[in-house]
Amino acid sequence: MVVEHAELTVEAGREAEFQEVFGKAREVLAEADGFRWAELLRCEERPSVFLLLVGWESVEAHMTGFRESERFGRWRALVGPFFAAPPAVEHHRVVSPR
Repeated sequence: MVVEHAELTVEAGREAEFQEVFGKAREVLAEADGFRWAELLRCEERPSVFLLLVGWESVEAHMTGFRESERFGRWRALVGPFFAAPPAVEHHRVVSPR
């Protein structure tokens, strides 16, 4: 399993609206093959910055299976209008259990 780490910068003043819409966007993520879980965190020091963590079976499940599917278009249509900057996305592999 890998964890997608996406830093999302939302337009100032639209944070609450983004959080509401994210519930629908999470449902789209959950439909994807290889999806395991998703968690959205909000930065305390920079309230317009969110950290999206998504568990995937593999990098390919995210980058090919999801990103090249119609689901990605639906997901982006929901959350994309809130972005003040392009998301910064990386993938991490768990090396130590919680």
